[in-house]
Amino acid sequence: MNGLKLLEKAFRLEEVERIPWVPFVGVHGGNLIGVDAEAFQRSSKHIVDGIDKAIELYKPDGIPVAFDLQIEAEILGCKLAWSKENPPAVISHPLNEGVELSSLKLPTENDGRIPLVLEATRELRKKHPELALYGLITGPFTLALHLLGTDIFMKLFEDPDYVNELMEFCAQVGIKHAELLLDAGCDVIAVVDPMTSQIDPMSFETFVSPSVTKIFDFVRSKKKYSSFFVCGHAQQNIEVMCDCKPDNISIDENIPLDFVKETALAKGISFGGNMKLTSVLLLGNEMDSRKEAVNCLDLGGKKGFILAPGCDLPMDTPVANLQAVTELVYDDYAQQVAREMEHTSSLQPLSLDGHFEEGKVVVDIITLDSASCAPCQYMVEAVKQASIDFGDKVIVNEHKIKDVEGIQMMMALGVQNVPTTCINGNVEFISQIPRKTEIEKAIKKAMN
Repeated sequence: MNGLKLLEKAFRLEEVERIPWVPFVGVHGGNLIGVDAEAFQRSSKHIVDGIDKAIELYKPDGIPVAFDLQIEAEILGCKLAWSKENPPAVISHPLNEGVELSSLKLPTENDGRIPLVLEATRELRKKHPELALYGLITGPFTLALHLLGTDIFMKLFEDPDYVNELMEFCAQVGIKHAELLLDAGCDVIAVVDPMTSQIDPMSFETFVSPSVTKIFDFVRSKKKYSSFFVCGHAQQNIEVMCDCKPDNISIDENIPLDFVKETALAKGISFGGNMKLTSVLLLGNEMDSRKEAVNCLDLGGKKGFILAPGCDLPMDTPVANLQAVTELVYDDYAQQVAREMEHTSSLQPLSLDGHFEEGKVVVDIITLDSASCAPCQYMVEAVKQASIDFGDKVIVNEHKIKDVEGIQMMMALGVQNVPTTCINGNVEFISQIPRKTEIEKAIKKAMN
């Protein structure tokens, strides 16, 4: 089943054979092709090349074309500060600087950076018809804050009519942008409204719900799917977000996944998230990423869940960490291994002092457990059979990562996959059962 059809099943809350995977590649795509964030977001060719590379590396079921919450704001007069490593930041608020709301116009396909995003969308649509393309638009409340600044929080109480007028305008901006993205080939419209985490449910229902509901109704009228992205401490608003009737709610690590699952499914809405973005995917290693991914897969389940990072990926997120997640998504055995790992970030590598003996070859096999895991079993048996003729000159050890010592040895040897065979501390055979002659050859080489 292609990625688009798999995601559609998840949106419809149908049981899926495999949980869909949507890495939120934004400026990280620039890193993949060796250009900085500003250059990446100013070029349709760079966007296409970067997303192409991400598709090749991460095998997603869906992917955003552009993850930038400043596109509409820039068109409407906000000044941006550009960065080489991050999306641009809004640094001016026209409605707080004398500009009248009535003077602002809805964006068109010719304004700002919309043309290059549409061009990239059309090109990616042609190249990847089997994938779900996400078109991202800035949520009404976040866009309103871009336009007005933090004064909006006072005006919620002092001038609610003005805020409602502003929110209606921002909803119309969102609908127009969504229409352009859908016409260019997007399958899912994601309304990204992170600033809603800053308000209470009553304010949300009063000012946000009417505007975003209109956007989701519009997307539904086009027979496409929608997602409501939020980040930060927005747990109090999950239920009212669901009441806006998106097809999906997507959250970050600040909100427990099991809570979102229970709330969303009770409302008949799919949900996604919420892998730890910085502590694991950016700053962790492959082992951390596998463990995080399988925890989310197990919590989310195969009804209505979409695996994704909590937000757009930092530019320098290690490719290996994301590929480790991809492996988990597609490989049931890799999931089993990750579940059994007693990994915690506080563990330290085992000291190898005294582990190796002069005049002997030490073979260390990192396994899940050869007693219960068939690949591990065959790896251990192959090594033992190949070692027999060498007598006591070869020492064979099995280290099971179901034990803390096994994890620590895995770390000490720099092993990332199981089963893996190391000879005298060097990784020799990774996740494959080598022939007897290959093992004998490697042992003889170590002896010499």
